[in-house]
Amino acid sequence: MQVLKHKIRAEGKVLSDTVLKVDSFLNHQIDPQLMKEIGQEFAELFREEGITKIITIESSGIAPATMAGLIMDIPVVFARKRKSLTLSKNLYSASVYSFTKKETSEISVSGDFIQPDDVVLIIDDFLANGQAVLGLIDIIEQAGARLSGVGIVIEKGFQNGGELLRKQGIRVESLAIVSSLENGKVVFTEEEQA
Repeated sequence: MQVLKHKIRAEGKVLSDTVLKVDSFLNHQIDPQLMKEIGQEFAELFREEGITKIITIESSGIAPATMAGLIMDIPVVFARKRKSLTLSKNLYSASVYSFTKKETSEISVSGDFIQPDDVVLIIDDFLANGQAVLGLIDIIEQAGARLSGVGIVIEKGFQNGGELLRKQGIRVESLAIVSSLENGKVVFTEEEQA
């Protein structure tokens, strides 16, 4: 997705060989037009899957997931990272380690919003080590629902998450795969292969 790659190059900040900051358009400030295009791309990639729900984790996955849900005309459910007084019964929960925050969180989804007859698409902002996606897959399995695939805005191809999921036979569609952040430069996978 060229518009996304251009935005990463223009506004992304490489903080280290493993950290790419994209808070000007994806995970602090949101570029609505870009999110609309991302939502359209995910809707097109997964249009033949019979998806009934999209699931993500708060908070950075919500914008791209919501745009995809709007275009696909299906509900979006987000896993909460913090317990709430209103979210206490009939929960599916999983533990997720965050590469960026270096901490483990328990994520939860109400059983009211994911059912055994649902066909679920996971959408998230980043894929690094795959732990967030695995946590969401665990929740989908607890609900008895079926995973259709995973849509990722930016995959860190130099980390093992994408490979881990694909080796399990999970369909992963990443809109931009970064193969390197070395020396402060963003390199995308297809550039490396060219």
